[in-house]
Order: sequence, then C-alpha cells, then structure tokens
Amino acid sequence: MFLLLPFNSLIVNLLGISLTVLFTLLLVFIIVPAIFGVSFGIRKLYMKTLLKIFAWATLRMERGAKEKNHQLYKPYTNGIIAKDPTSLEEEIKEIRKSGSNKALDTPEFELSDIFYFCRKGMETIMDDEVTKRFSAEELESWNLLSRTNYNFQYISLRLTILWGLGVLIRYCFLLPLRIALAFTGVSLLVVGTTMVGYLPNGRFKEFMSKHVHLMCYRICVRALTAIITYHDRENRPRNGGICVANHTSPIDVIILASDGYYAMVGQIHGGLMGVIQRAMVKACPHVWFERSEVKDRHLVAERLTEHVQDKSKLPILIFPEGTCINNTSVMMFKKGSFEIGATVYPVAIKYDPQFGDAFWNSSKYGMVTYLLRMMTSWAIVCSVWYLPPMTREANEDAVHFANRVKSAIARQGGLVDLLWDGGLKREKVKDTFKEEQQKLYSKMIVGNHEDRSRS
Repeated sequence: MFLLLPFNSLIVNLLGISLTVLFTLLLVFIIVPAIFGVSFGIRKLYMKTLLKIFAWATLRMERGAKEKNHQLYKPYTNGIIAKDPTSLEEEIKEIRKSGSNKALDTPEFELSDIFYFCRKGMETIMDDEVTKRFSAEELESWNLLSRTNYNFQYISLRLTILWGLGVLIRYCFLLPLRIALAFTGVSLLVVGTTMVGYLPNGRFKEFMSKHVHLMCYRICVRALTAIITYHDRENRPRNGGICVANHTSPIDVIILASDGYYAMVGQIHGGLMGVIQRAMVKACPHVWFERSEVKDRHLVAERLTEHVQDKSKLPILIFPEGTCINNTSVMMFKKGSFEIGATVYPVAIKYDPQFGDAFWNSSKYGMVTYLLRMMTSWAIVCSVWYLPPMTREANEDAVHFANRVKSAIARQGGLVDLLWDGGLKREKVKDTFKEEQQKLYSKMIVGNHEDRSRS
C-alpha cells in the first residue's frame, strides 16, 4: 500500500501541472485578449481549416451517394411551389375563363370561384411561409454535424472516422473549454457589476461599468467560439436612442453587447438569470419589468419614453419581432418601440449556418438543451451591419415606420421581408386574416355590381 503512495503523488502532481498549464493558456490566449478586445487570429485560422474539411466531406458524400445510386436531398431555398404575384380578381377571372361560358365580369357568385380558395389553402399548407421560418435551416453542404443535413449516412470508413473524431473534439475538448469560459464570463459579470454598483454615480462609475460589461460579454463570445464581423461601426447606436435588430437567438444580446454598451429591456426572472439581472442593474440603468407589467403596453411605453428622453442614458436594445426566427427572414415588428418618438438605430444580424445553427426553436428545445447544442457546434459565425439612424417621418404612423425599418434590415442582411406576425409560432391565425380575404372577394362582387349599374 505504501509503495503506491509515490505513484499516486506523481499522478496528482501531473494533474496539477496539466491544470496549471491549461489555465495559463486559457488566460493568455483567450481571457486576456477578450478583456482588451484583440485577437491573435487563431479563430479565423480555425474557421478556414474547417471550411476545407467541410468541402472535402461534402464532395466525398456526394461521390459516395452517386456510387451507391442514392438520391441526395436538396433543400428548397425559394419555396416548393412557384407563385406569380397576381391579385385575387385576376386569378378568379382566369379560373372562370377556363371553366365557364359566362362573361368574365358577371357579378354573380360562381361555383368555380371556390377552386381559387381551395388552391390557396392547399398551397399554404404545403408551402407555409410562417411555419418553415421556425425550423432549422437545412444546409446543402455537410459540416460533420449529423443534425444539419438529412443526407448523413454511412458513406465510407474514412468519412465515418472523421465524423467520430469531430465528435470527440467537440464534446471532449471544446465543450469543457467553453463551459469554463462561460462560467468565467458570467461570474465576472455578476461580481464586477455588483462592485461597480457601490461606486458613487459619475463618469468613473460609467467608465468602469462600460468596460466590465464589454469584458464579460467578450469572454462569453469566446465561450461560443464566435467569429463576428462588424460593418459600418460609425453608425453604432448613441445615447438616447433605440437599437432594434432582427432576432435569431438569445445570444444576439451577447453578439451586440460585445461591441457596444446598451441598456437591456426584459422581464424579471428568478434563479441564476435573476441574480445576473439584479447585479447588472446596480451598475447600469437597465429596464426590467415584472411579469404583470409586461402585459401593460402603456406602462412599458411610458418607461421606455422616460429612458430615451434622458440623452445621457444608454441606447435601449430591443428585438421587435418578439420571438426567434431561423435567420432566413424578418417577420412583423411590434409597433410599441416605434411609437415613443426616439431615434431608431437599425441593426441587421446574419449568421452563417455552416459552422453551427444559432436559431433557438423554443417550442422544441429548452434553454439548457439549446446551449448544449450551441456549445457542441464548431463555431458561431455571423456578420453585423449597423445601418444609418432612422426617424419617424411626418404623417407616418408607428406601423409604417416599423415596416420601413424592418425592410431596411431585411435588405441589408439578405433576409426575406415578411408581413406575418411571429406570434403565429404559438397562436392560431387571427380572424382578421380570414376576413381580409372575404372583404377582397365581396368587394370584387359588389364592385362589379356598381360598374354594371353605372353602365
């Protein structure tokens, strides 16, 4: 037994040396550069290496499928049904022309008109513009993540070994490293903001609060191996304004806050999130609401108006869609943040799904599962565009202003601009959408009656 003590002592010493070396490397190559906002270029080299491996794996998969006569799945990028931009009246006239001997402008209801609504209903079911915005984006290439491509299957021994090696790297090396960095970033955020909160109000407190927030968010960005490219930084949001962006993931906040200093808006939570919120609000004037207050739209608007009227306060960061979309489109912006008369700073965020899918499908995955999927991806790569500030024009209501901002974000980010409400993710279609089609049809019939009586 005593003979084993030196051996056990050797193992403990080796383990201690290994942990010391690992922590030193972590501190020198990740944490310190994150604190000062610099990069050694390791992540970009890592990204270029991955791209070459993905290209080879995809070619090998396609060649193997061709040898075995397997049909490769190709995702539909523009929809599975070709649709021409035509009006209800034009399409109904076309149906009447092909199946009726009556005059095309006859005002009476025709049984053949039903086929228009049947066809539209079937098209909506088969090629739903809304539902497919809440599922992960399917890739044409393979990034060695089995969850991102339906073509994943056994092709060759080399490809399978490469995939298995990738699993080991992601789960046995990257995941523990990322968890350690995330824990470091969150711990420093709680401790740092709490200490800053005890400082007297003034420029020094603002300076310390800004740099503590930036430091901690940059460490959290490293925890996701996030490679972010910021464009047009001269348009970054300024104090007294509102920053609005498209919403794909909870990490959108970290992506933006690692390059700017914002006041957050959100609901008060319990648990760990509540601890973080209480610490943050001591150092910075964030706007947190109770659960009952969130439903009071007028109270929310009043609190936001008070904040933006003080030009010394930080810009508010808001995601007007109200839910996460899969980074292929931008859906309807809620008008609340566009009613308070502040300068709006639009921001477009576009993720590259080749390295990992950042979209959070909250209906399918809980927060813990989602974070696990994020931290076991290869990397999070995205581009951020700061657009020129926009203000509400004279005689422009909040809805049109919101749509104008949304269109600018969609155009810059290369996203599809949709008018649908993201709330349809969990709710049924409102009756107003059905009534709108009924009104268009009845207007066509009544309009024809009026035209006929005038003639």
